[in-house]
Amino acid sequence: MHKLLVDDFYDTSFALLAIHCRLEDYRLAYLLNKQLGLNLKRKPQDLDYKYFAASYAIYEWDDVILDTTWNLVSNICRKEEDSLQSSGSLFDNQNTVMKTYNLLPEFKNVDYLIKVTNENLNFNEKHIINKIQSIPQVITSYAIDIDQIKSKDHLIFN
Repeated sequence: MHKLLVDDFYDTSFALLAIHCRLEDYRLAYLLNKQLGLNLKRKPQDLDYKYFAASYAIYEWDDVILDTTWNLVSNICRKEEDSLQSSGSLFDNQNTVMKTYNLLPEFKNVDYLIKVTNENLNFNEKHIINKIQSIPQVITSYAIDIDQIKSKDHLIFN
């Protein structure tokens, strides 16, 4: 009898970087393109997760020379939803509440994620992090240990 574990199917040929900054996604993508020499472009379809009814902006670039795929994805989705609170009034008193959903709930404070997919992981992670941190609008950036992530399936973008 051969036993398969669920973890056997996860692709670990990627690195994940966290970015803390208050920029809009398009502005951060522009600055990353400029600083790292990338060519990130917004995908026609956002990442939609029907489970928690959230949509996340995603940018992608395939570097065919180095056989590397770069993804910049927002970790935060803010949605305005109707409040379920009853006012006890006969009149329609609509209250809305701003709810926040995270792509990776384990990292609630992270604003953006960069996923660098490469079969051999042949890139200098520290050099990339230093270049990202040299962008004045970026508060901080660091590498995330993939083994800490419980919701790895949220990182499948294709």
